Amino acid sequence: MPLRFLVVLIVVALCIPAEAQQPKKVPRVEFLSASTSFSYSDRIKSLQQGLREHGYEDGKNITLEYKFADGKADRLHELASELVHLKVDVIVTAGPEATRAAKQATSTVATVMAQDNDPVGNGFVASLARPGGNITGFSQMAPEIVGKQMELLKEIIPRLSRVAVLANLNRLGTQEELKNLDVVARELKLQLNVFNVPIAIDIESAFRNARNERDGAILGLTNAALFSQRTRVAELALKNRLPLIYGSHEWAEAGALMSYGTNYVDLYRRVATYVDKILKGANPSELPVEQPTKFEFIINLKTAKQIGLTIPQSMLYQADKVIR
Repeated sequence: MPLRFLVVLIVVALCIPAEAQQPKKVPRVEFLSASTSFSYSDRIKSLQQGLREHGYEDGKNITLEYKFADGKADRLHELASELVHLKVDVIVTAGPEATRAAKQATSTVATVMAQDNDPVGNGFVASLARPGGNITGFSQMAPEIVGKQMELLKEIIPRLSRVAVLANLNRLGTQEELKNLDVVARELKLQLNVFNVPIAIDIESAFRNARNERDGAILGLTNAALFSQRTRVAELALKNRLPLIYGSHEWAEAGALMSYGTNYVDLYRRVATYVDKILKGANPSELPVEQPTKFEFIINLKTAKQIGLTIPQSMLYQADKVIR
C-alpha cells in the first residue's frame, strides 16, 4: 500500500471519532409568566407532557426553564431581558403581560404565546392567519368567553340585576373584554359595577364595596396578581355570600362557585406542537395563531350549598365537572 494512501486512511480514522464527540447543541426553551410557579403547575405539566409526546426530554435533548414574576408585572421586563441575554431558542409566554415584555425585549427570538386574550388587538401579531413577526401561538378567546360567563350567572340566578366585575384595567385586552361584557349585560338587563384591582391588596375593599352596593354576583377577569391569591379571593366571596365565576378550572377548585373557559391543560399541551415546529425550522411569522378547541365548565356544588344557592339540575348536567 502506498505510504501516501496509508497516511490518508489514518487521518480519516482519527477524524471520525473526533467528529462523533462534538457535542450537539441542546435547544433551550424558557417559560415566562407574570404569576407564581405553583399557580401554573398543572399547565406546566401539560406543556412538559406535550414536549415528551414530540420526543423531547428535559435535560437530555432539550432544556426547559422557567421565569416567574410572582404577580409583579414590572419584573417581567427584567426577566425577558435576561432570556434574550441567555440566547434562548424559544420563549413561551403565559399571558399578554409576559408577551408584551418579550416583544419589547426582542424582535428576533421566536416567541410562542401559550394564551392571549386578544393577540391582534394587543399588537402582538398582524393577523391570526399570518402573524408576520417573531410571535405566534394561541388565543384564549377571552372577550367571547366572559360574555358566556355572564350568561351562566344569570341562568343560575334569574333574579340577578347587578354584577361586580373584578378587573385590572391596566392589563392588555381588558378593555375589549369589558366592551363585550357591556353588550351582554344590556341584553340580559344587568348592571355592571367594575372594580379596578391591579394588586391583591385591593381585593378586600372591592368585596366590601360590592356587598355594600348590593351586587348579586362577582365575575372576575384574568389577573395575574389575583390568580396567585385565588384561594383568598374565593374565601372572601364565600364570606360575603357572593357567587363567583372565573375563567379557569383552578378557580372552581379553589372555592369559586363556577369556572367556565378555555381548557388550559389541553391548550398548553398544544403549545408543545409549535415549540417543536419552530425548533425544526418553522418561521413563527408563518404559523397561524390558533384558538382553543376545548372548553370546560365546572360547578363547585360545595360552595353553592355554603352560600345557600340551589343549582338547577339542568346546569349540573351541562357541567364537565361537579365538585361536591
